[in-house]
Amino acid sequence: MLHYDRETQSFYTDLQPPQLEDVREPNLYRDIFPYTEFPKISFTHERVPTFIPKQTWITDTTFRDGQQARAPYSVDQIVQLFKFMHRLAGPHGLIRASEFFLYSKKDREAVEKCLELGYDYPEVTGWIRPVKKDFKLVKEMGLRETGILTSASDYHIFLKLRKTRKEAMAMYLDTARAALDEGIIPRCHLEDITRADFEGFVVPFAAELMGLAEEYQMPVKIRACDTLGFGVPYVGAQLPRSVAKAIYWLRRRAAVPPEWLEWHGHNDFHKVMVNATTAWLHGCCAANGTFLTIGERTGNPPLEGLVVEHAMLWGETEGVDYSVITEMADYYRAEIGQEIDPRYPLVGRDFNMTRAGIHADGLMKNEEIYNPFDTNKILKRPVRIGLTDKSGAAGIAAWIAYRYDLPEAVDKDDPRIRQIDEWITAQYEAGRVPAMSDEEMDAKVHEMFGDVPRRPETR
Repeated sequence: MLHYDRETQSFYTDLQPPQLEDVREPNLYRDIFPYTEFPKISFTHERVPTFIPKQTWITDTTFRDGQQARAPYSVDQIVQLFKFMHRLAGPHGLIRASEFFLYSKKDREAVEKCLELGYDYPEVTGWIRPVKKDFKLVKEMGLRETGILTSASDYHIFLKLRKTRKEAMAMYLDTARAALDEGIIPRCHLEDITRADFEGFVVPFAAELMGLAEEYQMPVKIRACDTLGFGVPYVGAQLPRSVAKAIYWLRRRAAVPPEWLEWHGHNDFHKVMVNATTAWLHGCCAANGTFLTIGERTGNPPLEGLVVEHAMLWGETEGVDYSVITEMADYYRAEIGQEIDPRYPLVGRDFNMTRAGIHADGLMKNEEIYNPFDTNKILKRPVRIGLTDKSGAAGIAAWIAYRYDLPEAVDKDDPRIRQIDEWITAQYEAGRVPAMSDEEMDAKVHEMFGDVPRRPETR
């Protein structure tokens, strides 16, 4: 029977979700995941349509998954990071929610202090095990929503839980019903979905969850968890690794509304950002991430990257202070003691630095030539130039022009610039390896140019 979908303006055949296949042996997809070799990417070359929801947003797991990869944050650190998150969320909730552990006294104190801030965004939500007694913690904290671990692949159902699919589904549905009985929105984390049997378990389970939502007249959310980073964004790739097909099947076969869908990825194969974007573009409203991609093993989509990606796809969100990205990174370095790779996009020390002389020469002529956007205006990160023996006189002139407010313009042919170039070259010919430090260069500039003032943005 046909029905008309107003959002896509298309007729569809009503598809009944497949029934649970309660198999006796686990489906481990050994042809795709041989384990003794790299996992394989298989293709059917069938495509699913792009479907962009009317609204898309970001959710956060810095205080849950992000604390599984490093020493736990202090309560004060959590509160400060939550404040940064609120400024990035803006009044319209670009970052819609953040999830917290609830088990320790410190976890609960952090939740209480974040709730006391009275922010609309991000909403504070919980994360618990699929056991009924954990709901007492959610209820006691006054939270409206909680995540529940509902492992989806046979690797987890058979090999970890030691259950059948039927037993696992019954346990998960019982836990979700317990949440709904308490008036709490369950967010079911379908762990390891990119190794799961969609026909035999994922879609039947999701359809049952939608049945609960209809029965209770409450949302039941689904987080699609790419636990080992197996998801791929390629058109025509096959389930279970296809991100586009995973979202499409959850929407079309299990009738999960886009606003109840969330993508949670990991970066084991360097696809964490593109997979989140692929999920957005195929009908998943929410992409989940952490500050600085800090999460279990290789980490999750970087929250700051998702914020910028969202702006590139749909424009800057009104009321969002994007320069918070720089403040957040500085706080991690100075107060938390987190090392950040100098080449890390958006926040690394060298992300908008050039050491190539020809690039520096271009920057002096027009900054747009070698800077991807106005990093000073948007992130409060002025362009930087690093000096080595490869920088040449043009690089030195550009470095001085950006750092100092000279009374007159200097170029690469200035004799003082040439002299500095010779001084740098001599050091590298003598065996120097590191780049010239700002302190060394400052001393040399004062020697050659006198007591010239620094530009305010470089102090």
